[in-house]
Amino acid sequence: MALFLAALGVFVLVDAAGLQAGLSQRGPVGPKAVPVVVGALLVVTAVLLARDVLRGGRGEPEGGEDVDLSHRSDWRAMLLLSAAFLANIALIERVGWPISGAVLFFGCAYALGSRHFVRDPVIALALSIGTWYLFAVGLGIGLPVGILKGIL
Repeated sequence: MALFLAALGVFVLVDAAGLQAGLSQRGPVGPKAVPVVVGALLVVTAVLLARDVLRGGRGEPEGGEDVDLSHRSDWRAMLLLSAAFLANIALIERVGWPISGAVLFFGCAYALGSRHFVRDPVIALALSIGTWYLFAVGLGIGLPVGILKGIL
């Protein structure tokens, strides 16, 4: 894990070094600031983890109060969650974020055990439209609107 984190950190740092931005896009710190911080923190975490492992440190098994270790993994839920994410990827350019996001949110709720077939789609649609407006209006980031172009 330490080697993976170190490699990922180095990759992020090298990739950040190649970022180019015009003067008008730089802002106060430029586009390299966040990737450099993330890459550096990944490398520092890798070094600290490697040091701990070399000193004999071992991770302890999960002992959280909300985790029942006697139960096996729920592969059905994992497959349904994966299907919801893949459906979002396949649909986002075709039908837009508001609909693909609703499919994603409803699929995740269903995969995790919710069986409210009226309430869940309404909440999923409200969340996806709300996040679309948050990105479009609040952050100025255009998510694809798809077939709802002109309505939203």
